[in-house]
Amino acid sequence: MERLSSIARRNLMAMATAATAIPMVTATTSALGAEQGPQTQPPSQAAAQPSELAEVPSSPNTKLTIERRGQIALFGLNRPTLQNRVDPETFQALAKAIYDYDHDASLRAAILFGHGDNFSRGIDVDAYRAAANDRGPLAGLTHVVNPLNYGQALRTKPLIAAVHGDTWNLAHELFLSADIRIAAANTNFGQDENTHGRFPGGGSTVRFVHEAGWGNAMRYMLTGDHWTAQDAYRMGTLQEIAATPQAALDRAIAIANKIAACGPLGIQTTLISAHLAIDATEAASFSQLGVQYRGLYGSRDFIEGVSAQAQGRAPVFHGN
Repeated sequence: MERLSSIARRNLMAMATAATAIPMVTATTSALGAEQGPQTQPPSQAAAQPSELAEVPSSPNTKLTIERRGQIALFGLNRPTLQNRVDPETFQALAKAIYDYDHDASLRAAILFGHGDNFSRGIDVDAYRAAANDRGPLAGLTHVVNPLNYGQALRTKPLIAAVHGDTWNLAHELFLSADIRIAAANTNFGQDENTHGRFPGGGSTVRFVHEAGWGNAMRYMLTGDHWTAQDAYRMGTLQEIAATPQAALDRAIAIANKIAACGPLGIQTTLISAHLAIDATEAASFSQLGVQYRGLYGSRDFIEGVSAQAQGRAPVFHGN
């Protein structure tokens, strides 16, 4: 009887963990930009709010470094002891930095990279659980641009992603949101939410499919298998592979400087024109992500996924 009571207590604890995770993941849905809905105006019509991007040097408490180098900006995810997992504060800082970059007339290109051994392993689940709400970290904020680059307003200036090491889930979706992508040879890409009873809700079901092709995207999203930089290059989601993480960042800087030497109005018009070609077909898909999240995260399979993680076992899903 004592053994049975112990098992029952463990099961109740796992169910409680799952119950607290549901509002956290719903908040994460908003964090990924789903609350913004489809884009209703082209980037060129967004109200201009001139700004100046301020530098943020690296320190033990800095979650996002910001560096200016002439006409380019470098944004560095800076939580290496936590594999650069993105918590609400980091997401907000990146949203504000992208807005300031986009509205700073002296800057013409930006780079997103990660400090330490990895670009990022995605969302910091524990941090989102602690800050759980139904609105998400960007709700009520002004002068921000969704780092995943969909919703009511988009970037009007180019962003280059330079990744290395583990680049999983939300991190891969940040990678896909960039205009040009460079990866070190050691990059380990992942979009494995389905193995945990969830689904890729930060844009991969739209952008990964669009750029890699249906079969390539489904091969990895439906199985949860990870893939290499060579695989990404073969599928077309990656433009260049560099030998090392530093070489990837150096190459991104070189490309950013070439962009900065071009006419800025022509660069922005190129982005606007290209977005007009694809945004109309993608907007409806992006606008449904919130509804899809809510339906999935109320399911028993989601609770089973969370419980299995808490108990350190393989999940058993039943499709309800």
